Amino acid sequence: MIRPWRTLVAILAFSLLPVLAQATVRASLDRSTAHLGETVTLNLHSNTAPITAPDLSALGRDFQVLGQSSGTTSSFVNGQRTVDYSYGVALRPLHEGTLQIPSLAVGNEQTQPLTLEVTAPNPADADVHGPVFVEARFDPQLPYVGQQVALSVKLYYTTNLANASLSDPAIDGADVNRLGNDIDYQAQRNGRTYNVIERRYAVVPQKAGELTMAPIVFQGDLLDPNDPNSFLGMGSPVQAQSNALTLQVQPPPASWGQSAWLPARQLTLGIDGLPDAGTPVRVGQPFNLTLHIDATGLSFEALPALTLPTLDGATAYPDKPVTGNRVDGGWIVGHREHRFAIVPGRAGTLTIPAITVKWWNVVTRQAETATIPAHSISVLPAIGAAAPTGRPAPAASAPAAPAMDGRPATVPAPESTTATGTSSPWKWVALAIGALWMLTLAALLLRRRRIRHLAAPAGAALHVPPPTKERREAFLRAVRTGDVAVQARTLLAWAQAERPGLRHLEAVAVALDSDEQRAAITSLERARYAGAATGPSAATLEATFARGFAWRDEEDAGPGDEPLPPLYPFRLR
Repeated sequence: MIRPWRTLVAILAFSLLPVLAQATVRASLDRSTAHLGETVTLNLHSNTAPITAPDLSALGRDFQVLGQSSGTTSSFVNGQRTVDYSYGVALRPLHEGTLQIPSLAVGNEQTQPLTLEVTAPNPADADVHGPVFVEARFDPQLPYVGQQVALSVKLYYTTNLANASLSDPAIDGADVNRLGNDIDYQAQRNGRTYNVIERRYAVVPQKAGELTMAPIVFQGDLLDPNDPNSFLGMGSPVQAQSNALTLQVQPPPASWGQSAWLPARQLTLGIDGLPDAGTPVRVGQPFNLTLHIDATGLSFEALPALTLPTLDGATAYPDKPVTGNRVDGGWIVGHREHRFAIVPGRAGTLTIPAITVKWWNVVTRQAETATIPAHSISVLPAIGAAAPTGRPAPAASAPAAPAMDGRPATVPAPESTTATGTSSPWKWVALAIGALWMLTLAALLLRRRRIRHLAAPAGAALHVPPPTKERREAFLRAVRTGDVAVQARTLLAWAQAERPGLRHLEAVAVALDSDEQRAAITSLERARYAGAATGPSAATLEATFARGFAWRDEEDAGPGDEPLPPLYPFRLR
């Protein structure tokens, strides 16, 4: 009996997908622009080992190094523990302009180069006075709907503070989310050195037009070291507030069309896992593909799900997507990762179609398209599969098995008779073995009718009649959509292709000999008609019906097996 080894191998291989990302040292700045006199922080991150102090001598021409620190944080992402090793360097720009932070050697790796825009102090900022004041800025001030705006709130102070608090920004018509922890540094204003606490937010406008943010209010107590009451925590109350801000939000361009609106600073697509040219891929041998999309200025919730179209000559088994956001210099970087186990079904050329995503570049204000080009993969026959040769071969010791494409393999011709006119003894051996094989097959067929718990053959997906195969594939596509109505309709259509007398899914459940399949149909019907919160998951449905229907023998079904009329009648829609 043929075992369903292909599906089993695909599931096992898919469950063993690698989860470790390639380790690199990443470099970033806490912000991309700064005024002359302010300090910035260069952050180095690694996920493998603590970072040793890098050589910073190349920064001496443009920056003054004020201090260095290191730290370690642990977190759980998608059920897995990750460790982040960080190293921070406080820098003060020495002049205005576009300053370059070159690639730094950290162990055996090199960081990517960075740039910092340093501008002259804002004349409006020079008009401030007093020991405490608050500033707030939007970047940019003319965004599109759905585009992330970086909001920076800075508290300047010269003396110690107690009971300090800053109000949260409130903007009607926009989503506001705080990014990371507060940043501490120093800045020069009017020849006076201030301590600065900077708090950053991601603002995403949800409608076009003018949006207004009320002033950010600071409240606290100033502690004077020369005042004995300050030692007891009795400082002088102080209050300050920022200027009010407005955003002029633009709608998507009229020429954008019907594509999903994706305004981002940068968007990239990628594919991993394609077999190397020297690595053979064979029929029934699974390999893993990973599609990923990253966008700066968009959260992962706004990114489209990446899917593979129906492959000609292979089956794709999707896994749950991996999603998340990270913060890079005040910008959200959304990430989506979709993994698939690909099982080739026939020899030849397997084509992975091109995948494109249209997006709007908010920096250049132009439409762009990210593309994963099409890839062709050569698939070899399964190991041991019969292949025709240019010369007659000896007769096989058993009848030829069907080839992977469903066509019978060519039976080699028997050896010619010898010069004496006697036939080769191998001919009679082959005939005897063939007769025994036919008797064994007949016995198995008779035994099958007496065994109720019999799994469907593994090759059913390749050799079912065309209508059944098409309806099975339609059901598998419906499983991945999550639409329970379509799932129920296509499942019934598939069942009717094999047993036309079934009129509804309740009858299908009665005719089945699998508790798991009956339970899946009950859960599907409950989700469709009875208003259940959730139905069976896509993974459960696909695994339950991966081998086809486990039918009861028709002779075992009596008159009493016909169910009562369904409580919720089936209707096409």
